[in-house]
Amino acid sequence: MLAAFMVSLDSGRRVTGWGFVIFVGSSICWFAGAWLTKDFALGTQNTVLFGINLLGVYRYLIRKTGV
Repeated sequence: MLAAFMVSLDSGRRVTGWGFVIFVGSSICWFAGAWLTKDFALGTQNTVLFGINLLGVYRYLIRKTGV
């Protein structure tokens, strides 16, 4: 919920980027839980979300603005 709040605030690239970092951590935890319980649908979903969240980290924390 904290990550969603940070992203929704639109308080600048840095805050939004750190929100995506939290989302990446959450995706990893959910994937691990899915793997341990053999819930392949949940694992697939969080693999995709992990990729989307990595894109958010790249876009808001790594990529230079104006590119």
